[in-house]
Amino acid sequence: MKLEDLGYNERLEKFRLENKLNDFEIGRVISEHKERYIVKTEKGEFEAEITGNLRFSASGREDFPAVGDWVVLTQYDDGLSLIHKILPRFSVISRKAVGQHGEKQIIAANIDYALLVQAVDRDFNINRLERYLTICNASKVSPIIILSKIDLVNADRVSEIMENIKARIQNVSIVPTSNESLDGYTQIRATIQKGKTYCMLGSSGVGKSTLFNTLSGKSIMRTEPISQSTNKGRHVTSHRELIVLDKGGILIDNPGMREVGIADSPGGLDLTFDRIVRLSKSCKFKDCTHTNEIGCSVLEAVEKGEIDKASYENYVEMEREKAHYETTAAEKRKKDKEFGKFIKNYKKSRNKNKNDDSIG
Repeated sequence: MKLEDLGYNERLEKFRLENKLNDFEIGRVISEHKERYIVKTEKGEFEAEITGNLRFSASGREDFPAVGDWVVLTQYDDGLSLIHKILPRFSVISRKAVGQHGEKQIIAANIDYALLVQAVDRDFNINRLERYLTICNASKVSPIIILSKIDLVNADRVSEIMENIKARIQNVSIVPTSNESLDGYTQIRATIQKGKTYCMLGSSGVGKSTLFNTLSGKSIMRTEPISQSTNKGRHVTSHRELIVLDKGGILIDNPGMREVGIADSPGGLDLTFDRIVRLSKSCKFKDCTHTNEIGCSVLEAVEKGEIDKASYENYVEMEREKAHYETTAAEKRKKDKEFGKFIKNYKKSRNKNKNDDSIG
């Protein structure tokens, strides 16, 4: 397999040459298991760890390799490798890390398209769809909405769901699919381009692994039958994995996400809720929060039915999350800076005491 089959391009090659990385092997991270990585190169797949220097210089978890990253590494005879550097990412899909204040979790790197998978039965939720969309817009990743399990509801319900999505989300392709009849798969395959990377996002049990296996033509991800009591698929995927499809596209599966927390998504909310953002420029007050102010153009549009109320409420909630994340992230950076200064002063003081002892 050539690096180009994994998505390697001229931009990455230019960086490699400019930074004199000729003596290193180039590869792409295809899976991650608790800070041990499987990296695919032209020579094959290798288990790898990061160097101590890369670990020490990382300011947070987002500075560690993620599935989809291009890395430079040194290979050894025992099959193990060391990752020395992560090549620049052109896109990063991330969310607020669960249970960690001010931290991001990278879902995948160097993604061209995101397949936003939602089942049309009990899982369907437009608010969550707008969250995924915001993450994509912040990451400069093109979204495609995949409605799975259409065989579990009637055609009228599918049409109703599609109309509801179009009323709140414009200019995004929607593909209804069935893993039973394989409806929609021809359309999905037609969108997949050689050398482009597609990442699947969705909750547990919506059929991502089945979609992954069907598109790859192999049983790569383990799946389980739908539960008779809940009518839902069981969550099986426990890790992210990247594969190259036979026709050249690159596909990444992901474990189901219970929470889709909004981090500091510059431009993400503005693009997802562009109509609200445009209206906000006509508000009476420049610092309008669009919650209770007199002369708020957004609230007036909601009252007139020009903006969907549920979409507006979702926007306000995500704005609050974004502001809270930015505050906690700033506090974390301040604490990290103070701790770094403390360590620096401690080392300086210890070295001074050693010198004084040697003189005495």
